[in-house]
Amino acid sequence: MAAIIKDIIKDSIAQDLKLKSGEEIISINGQKIEDFIQYRYLIMSEEVTLQIKHLDASEEIIEIEKDFEEDLGIIFTSAVFDKIKPCCNKCIFCFVDQQPKGLRETLYVKDDDYRLSYLQGTYITLTNLKEKDKKRLEKQRLGPLYVSVHSTNPKLRAKMLRNPFAAKILEQLKWLEKLEIPIHTQIVLCPDYNDGKELERTLEDLTKLKNILSVAIVPVGITKYRTQKIKPVNKDKAKETIEIVDKFNKKLRKNLINVSDEFYLLVKKNFPEKIYYNGYSQLEDGVGVSRLLLDDFAKRKIPQKIKIPKKVSLFTGESAYPTIKIIADELNKIKGFAIEVISVKSEFWGKTITVTGLVTGQDLEKSLKLRKYKDSIVVIPSIMLREFTEDFLDGMKLSEIEKRNNIKICVIKNCYSAQELVELAK
Repeated sequence: MAAIIKDIIKDSIAQDLKLKSGEEIISINGQKIEDFIQYRYLIMSEEVTLQIKHLDASEEIIEIEKDFEEDLGIIFTSAVFDKIKPCCNKCIFCFVDQQPKGLRETLYVKDDDYRLSYLQGTYITLTNLKEKDKKRLEKQRLGPLYVSVHSTNPKLRAKMLRNPFAAKILEQLKWLEKLEIPIHTQIVLCPDYNDGKELERTLEDLTKLKNILSVAIVPVGITKYRTQKIKPVNKDKAKETIEIVDKFNKKLRKNLINVSDEFYLLVKKNFPEKIYYNGYSQLEDGVGVSRLLLDDFAKRKIPQKIKIPKKVSLFTGESAYPTIKIIADELNKIKGFAIEVISVKSEFWGKTITVTGLVTGQDLEKSLKLRKYKDSIVVIPSIMLREFTEDFLDGMKLSEIEKRNNIKICVIKNCYSAQELVELAK
């Protein structure tokens, strides 16, 4: 890997220097850069020296004079320029390990890099920190970090992560507390492992730490390719977990701990109000997405009728269907407008995988072929696609599906807002 330029921001220093996509930043002020964090640190100066490798492989030294905090305007292909720190665990619940062969190569990459945790909010286990990494964290106090805890019971965590180094989690969390590095934490709930009394033990330990910003509890994902036998979270387990969380939050007098939306869907219970979700700090884990979307929709002005009749077919995952259906029912009150919500079943992963972000191209296409949609605007959320591409998880492309089915598919970009849904009804 290297510091490769992906894009240049308009009217920036980099544009003035005529830097191009594909060129490489070899060094800054004579130092080879390892990641975006170091890059930001090195350019915080009024005088910066860049060593550039151009597309023709020639190299150039460029001296820059600028304001101290002024950015250069470079967007990189990756936030890490050396090598992503890999995961050294073999977690019993690892989703990467329960994928079929033949998917795109990046889906099999297991990263456990504290730098990506700081920059992009990815979860880390802290099991692969070297002395060099610890010294950097102690010096720069990078935070917040996102830490996959799962259990604070040393033996149980080592068993779940299948790594003896995983047993030191409470010691590591206390070390981060001493450094005053804030952290968001995650617990993947696996019935008969870290649920019930073990969950209570973990929450008791976490709530004693002063640097915990949030605790998110998500159900284990189980595909049909899994070899390790693990029970899914059922209705009773979801109910028990919600009760444990409510008990702790009541004791704390704040909503530090949240469960993901799937738990409320399993028990068929209304989603909590906005105040429960602790500032929506763990949306990527599916914590509060439904409440955020419903509240956003409630603020929108809905027309009573539209001039030109319109039909919309919106495809979503099974878990999101109930929430989207609530919104669709309200939009269907508009005279001249009709929206149908279609729940895409997961044949690719298996029936227990219901989240929209894991809907594959082939499962979407199967749903499309059940009916004809030539008179409808076909809509999918962008979360089904790889960011900035038209690629589904199984390698199929949006354009290929459109061509085969002779339709145009509209992609909703912001899945946390109802704005684009409402705009469809105008």
